[in-house]
Amino acid sequence: MADILNPAFRNEDKAREYLEATRWPDGPVCPTCGQMDTVSELAETSLGKGWYECSECRKDGKKQYKFTVRVGTLYERSHIPLHKWLLATHLLTSSKKGMSAHQLHRMLGVTYKSAWFMAHRIREGMKPAKPGPLGGEGKIVEADETYLGKRKGRPSGPSQFVSGFGWVTPPPYKTERKVISLVERGGAVISFHVDRINIATVKDVLFRHVDRKSELMTDEAPVYIRAGWQYAAHYTVNHGNEEWVRDYAHTNTIEGYFSIFKRGMRGIYQHCGEQHLHRYLAEFDFRYSNRASLGVDDAQRMRPLPSALNATWTTSVFARS
Repeated sequence: MADILNPAFRNEDKAREYLEATRWPDGPVCPTCGQMDTVSELAETSLGKGWYECSECRKDGKKQYKFTVRVGTLYERSHIPLHKWLLATHLLTSSKKGMSAHQLHRMLGVTYKSAWFMAHRIREGMKPAKPGPLGGEGKIVEADETYLGKRKGRPSGPSQFVSGFGWVTPPPYKTERKVISLVERGGAVISFHVDRINIATVKDVLFRHVDRKSELMTDEAPVYIRAGWQYAAHYTVNHGNEEWVRDYAHTNTIEGYFSIFKRGMRGIYQHCGEQHLHRYLAEFDFRYSNRASLGVDDAQRMRPLPSALNATWTTSVFARS
């Protein structure tokens, strides 16, 4: 599926066959009752190909006894052709720094509004269903915070000259968007958009998402100290004194993740409403946690997505779109 010219990205029947083979490797499964033995394929009708029915659900009088492979996925209840959905999913999961809605609109041949909607629904599918705690015994987790809007690592200050923009006044701290990220060395990353960076917020994020048996690596920020002592070890590096690495203590892994995230947000997306920031974080987290260095190629990266959302959630959130 790494080839953008793959038939599944261009032909509706091929797209349906690919999704069925990916989602139902052992045969169709009823999304309502979860059974296989009671499912049979319907002859082609005015509804088109790829329709199935569950005799058990029909006997029990359940409304959704007829279904397609889209039901229960992020592609459900959409009039956009499935092959365009698959191509959009491939483009977003394989583009390291993301892809704008305008670019999707041009490549898919859909309206900008539809492309924007598709991108956000796919981002929702990138959110982990059950984000487990990072780390564990013998493992290292790095934690750090970053701000969208801050320039050169400084909070608000006097105006400064920025190439291409002229004299720019950095935004005040209270208007900056604050993000806390946790990355396991050689593993996954989880990011959170928070209202403020303080001890209570940091402790809540760390205790819920990092195993206490892990070794914690942070910079010298005091907000990590009260939580750090509860882990197997807590090492800090003093960036204020230009200390970046001491033995194996550093936060270079998470700084590398931030560099990818910020290049994507500034260079590709440029403008992000704060109410959507958590979805963009989920997108960058997903690609980083399923990266090539972990043995995940473009084809494997998009496979978890079709079943990432359940039917009830999808229809309730996106029914108006």
